[in-house]
Amino acid sequence: MRSLLSRILAIGLVVALSFFVPTIAYADTTCGQTHPETGECLIWVEVPGAPGTPGKSGDNGPKDTGAGAACYWDGRPQKITKPPPGPTPCSAPEGYWSNSHQCYISPVAPPPPAGDPAWQGHEPGDGGVYHCYQPQSDLAMTFWAQDPPPNSGAGPTPREVAQLAIERMHLSAIDLGIAPEPGPESVGLVGMPVWMWAKAPNEHTFGPLSETASAGGVSITATANVLHVTWDMGDGAKIVCDTAGAPYKASYGLKQSPNCGHTYTRSSAHEADDAYTVTATSSWVITWSGAGQTGTIRLNGLVRSTQIRIGEAQVLVN
Repeated sequence: MRSLLSRILAIGLVVALSFFVPTIAYADTTCGQTHPETGECLIWVEVPGAPGTPGKSGDNGPKDTGAGAACYWDGRPQKITKPPPGPTPCSAPEGYWSNSHQCYISPVAPPPPAGDPAWQGHEPGDGGVYHCYQPQSDLAMTFWAQDPPPNSGAGPTPREVAQLAIERMHLSAIDLGIAPEPGPESVGLVGMPVWMWAKAPNEHTFGPLSETASAGGVSITATANVLHVTWDMGDGAKIVCDTAGAPYKASYGLKQSPNCGHTYTRSSAHEADDAYTVTATSSWVITWSGAGQTGTIRLNGLVRSTQIRIGEAQVLVN
């Protein structure tokens, strides 16, 4: 997504022929590299699903719903409620669709003669006169413009604008809370409960967080929430926690975590550095709305890791 803005500029050079988006299915947008200190993603990688099928979430969460349509109708500023806001074809016999003008655009040909009111006081050759046809209200008019109105079919999709909003969120992996505490001086025991949680979760590490972005005449508001955190415990176990988890307190003693815990069955003595590497991976769900449409984006791969030591209790027999 770091190169998204340049992609949007490139898209602006392409003329779309209809509002139908390619049958690309989106799967998770996965972080390919996380900053080790901030937990923010440095490189996002979008992994497509099978062509023509919805993106698969890989769990029981919501599925990615695709790109949306770049061209949309919204008559609410004109107090037109029917039809309701939604996608519209990007081209028609009357011309190409402009989101900003909310109509199909085509140049008046031949241009009106000099002095015609359609020039609005300008001379032929100074800008141009354009037809504007709005089939939703059956409104037709002409207007003068210095430059040709932008073709919305050549602009970004709502999903791409939503991704711009996501970039502004600075989402990051959770700060790890775990008991026993990481470090060479802290050692847990085989058979004893391990507690895991998101330490001091905030809107950037757990949500909810909303941002709005605009591009190509499309304005999208996106809201991000963590769906779950998957803890790879280093011993082959993966624990999926649907909440931020409960922080451990010494007063809990040997109680099991009520919502995010694990129990090791062997020591970490056989592991590198005599410790298990524990990795927490956040799975985010972003819902977006705008341009008369709604959608969902799945983000995965924001990770944090630490190491914990697990020993075995020694029994002395006299």
